[in-house]
Amino acid sequence: MSLQNTPSSERMHIGFFGMRNAGKSSVVNAVTNQQLSLVSDIKGTTTDPVKKAMELLPLGPVVIIDTPGLDDEGALGEMRVKRAKEVLSSTDIAVLVIDAQKGKSEQDIELINSFKERELPFIVAYNKADLISEKVNLADNEIYVSAKTNENINELKELIAKLSKKAKKDKPIVSDLLSEQDLVVLVIPIDKSAPKGRLILPQQMVMRDILDNHCMCICTQVEELDKTLSSLSKKPKLVITDSQAFEKVAEITPKDITLTSFSILMARYKGDLKTLVDGAVALSRLKDSDKVLIAEGCTHHRQCNDIGTVKMPMWIEKFTNAKPHYTFTSGGTFPEDLSQFKLIVHCGGCMLNEKEMKARMQKANAQSIPIVNYGVAIAHMHNILKRSLAPFPDILEML
Repeated sequence: MSLQNTPSSERMHIGFFGMRNAGKSSVVNAVTNQQLSLVSDIKGTTTDPVKKAMELLPLGPVVIIDTPGLDDEGALGEMRVKRAKEVLSSTDIAVLVIDAQKGKSEQDIELINSFKERELPFIVAYNKADLISEKVNLADNEIYVSAKTNENINELKELIAKLSKKAKKDKPIVSDLLSEQDLVVLVIPIDKSAPKGRLILPQQMVMRDILDNHCMCICTQVEELDKTLSSLSKKPKLVITDSQAFEKVAEITPKDITLTSFSILMARYKGDLKTLVDGAVALSRLKDSDKVLIAEGCTHHRQCNDIGTVKMPMWIEKFTNAKPHYTFTSGGTFPEDLSQFKLIVHCGGCMLNEKEMKARMQKANAQSIPIVNYGVAIAHMHNILKRSLAPFPDILEML
């Protein structure tokens, strides 16, 4: 996957935080070498988080996030501060911009403590360094900069890149389950919900991981799976299916061939598969009028047979013989208070970065609300969860 085509969910997310008029947006513009954010001497110019996917040397593909000032005032200001703090859930590296003339405020110290509690790597950048005559020795993660004169801007980027190397972990999606020259069959339904002219991100990512590790893959639809398998001279090491076709694919695929889904692989890659498998048990406990949150990380156009709003409720009601009440969210929307829900059913999270997906799961765990993703839920409701977890014996032991 080229740097130019790296999806936002796979890029390092770098959030810039600070008080109003600390020059935060000016630092963002200096670091990116473009007018990413509106700059003004008037306090509160940045009113909403501004995100930009870009290539930033020496880091590579990143998402830069400029946030509103954390000392904003009034009812609207409180909403802006809330939006800024929400960005922490998807931030991989934080840069706190402080006015070097004023030093750390109470809000700055509170934010640093929040970084530490979240184990979020961070840098403190003292801006307007050109306006101070005396500079003291700083900690390793602190630096004097000037957005106006570009003083130490390159050094700040180098510092971010250094933290990025520590924060970034190259995780396999499926290749650790394979050996070189292994054959994998990918079952990719092409129906009304499939995007025209392209494959969805998890399918692309799985293919690339397979090819990068010198294995082979064959793509087929459900209707051709039987013929595909019978035409092979070599038994595939693995069959990976779209979750919506799990039941049919399980019937067609011989028992001696390992079967799993794109969604289960994404659950392991982006979140915590163990927690999601635990959450599947809660499906059996659902009763009439129980509230269920069905959450998606993307904002795709809803189709007439949409998996989240149509198929998932249908499968849940068939499995439980109950009529729960559903709340649907998409994109960046995810409730703070989850106490009203008996269960959260989440998509695979391909459009969310790992940080945000795990933050949502941690929020559910903190409020003792079980959470499961589409692939695990579908496999459980079709009585094939044990089979689909065969590649992960440590998780299989839980069942």
